[in-house]
Amino acid sequence: MKTREEALAYGLTFPDTYEDTPFHDTNWKLVRYKGNDKAFLWTYELNGFININLKCDPEKAFFWREIYKSVIPAYHQNKKHWITVVLDGSIPDSDIELMIAESYDLISDSPAKRIYEAVKRIPAGHVATYAQVAEMAGDKRMARAVGNALHKNPDPENIPCFRVVNSKGELAGEFAFGGIGEQAKRLIADGVEVTDGRVDLSKYGI
Repeated sequence: MKTREEALAYGLTFPDTYEDTPFHDTNWKLVRYKGNDKAFLWTYELNGFININLKCDPEKAFFWREIYKSVIPAYHQNKKHWITVVLDGSIPDSDIELMIAESYDLISDSPAKRIYEAVKRIPAGHVATYAQVAEMAGDKRMARAVGNALHKNPDPENIPCFRVVNSKGELAGEFAFGGIGEQAKRLIADGVEVTDGRVDLSKYGI
């Protein structure tokens, strides 16, 4: 990811977001969350590169700055809670996307955030359906949003999306984190039987 267009396009994939150019200086283009109009992604050109400013937990900010020289304290924003990411091609897209997702989660009361918290509550050795996760997250009508959120899971090691199956107990055809067969492997390691790509909900459902 090296261009403003790529950064803005990714920011706009999150629910209830919109692009804004609030200043007289058109160099600054933002992506905001509709729920509170807060910006979570600021883009601007500086020193020949597109930069993005993102909100970040202070501990995570230290972590990202230690790993990448192109992640620095935020330009023109609170340097404890915001970072600047220089899109110079040195950072993998997956990590830039993760930082954007974390920024979105920090400023929004988003459905995705509630979904992730619900998934964390699925006990080891059990599974939940998309509809069950949606209901646990406070809105049983957003089962489709559960699938979308899990495909953007920012922390698969702590948000066990492999424990989510469809209403028939069927696994995803191509698991989002690890490829074909990975969901079955993780469920089996978790103590859940998988037969022909399906889990017995009467036995393992929550």
